[in-house]
Amino acid sequence: MHAGTVAACCNQFVPDPAAGRSTDPSLTLLGSQHPVDDGDLPELYGYPADVVGTWLRANFISSIDGGATADGTSGGLAGPGDRAVFVMLRSLADVIVVGAGTVRIEGYSGAQLGAAERRQRQARGQNEIPQLAIVTKSGRLSRDMPAFTRTEVPPLVLTTAATAVETRRQLTGLAEVVDCSGNDPGEVDEAVLLARLADRGMHRILTEGGPMLLGSFIERDLLDELCLTIAPAMVGGLARRIATGPGQLQTRMHCAHVLTDDAGYLYTRYVRYPRA
Repeated sequence: MHAGTVAACCNQFVPDPAAGRSTDPSLTLLGSQHPVDDGDLPELYGYPADVVGTWLRANFISSIDGGATADGTSGGLAGPGDRAVFVMLRSLADVIVVGAGTVRIEGYSGAQLGAAERRQRQARGQNEIPQLAIVTKSGRLSRDMPAFTRTEVPPLVLTTAATAVETRRQLTGLAEVVDCSGNDPGEVDEAVLLARLADRGMHRILTEGGPMLLGSFIERDLLDELCLTIAPAMVGGLARRIATGPGQLQTRMHCAHVLTDDAGYLYTRYVRYPRA
């Protein structure tokens, strides 16, 4: 991330101050001239070393007026710095979890990493390429989607008991289909989904959307971290938020750091307070 600067940085795990909150706002003007280059990013965004079970990180971009898309896709908001963070977050993850709608709209293909990132992953005991995992309730995925035709590693398809058999038949030779239902055979259970990934040794989990999937993870109190890029633009219109859905749950998080660049983008990292 050339010409980036770090505006604030703190530990991943800090006590929740909500219980003893003062009426004093204690505002702080953030500022730093500390440059950040590509070599610093893995340390700034590293997963906790002592992950038990899974660590679910979300990476999203938003306009300053809260829109998650421009002209229908998130790519319309991105800049060079955001793309650098995007690739780096992928390089750290064991698996990339994405909803089927986002896979279709954004034209997802398999992850692509350079030689240096592959060597670093091997040194950490990871596979060279993080696997894509597509979440779909219906199982209706076309065999000619780039996610299946342009990938080094066949993706996982995370679906329901009601559709798993037909989806396996439809995607024979292209993907591994996994039943992620809980008590309801017609629904994907997000907690079961994470458990299925952990069973495969995938503990560092990155989700990139879409808004309904992120909303479900938030509603189930499963999200550990949000990396949110704020693009210096307004989009107006009917652009969706980064998270949507029928349920609601307030999850308190603290700011681990904020980065910026010459283009005016903000790269924020929020980590939830430790669960009781």
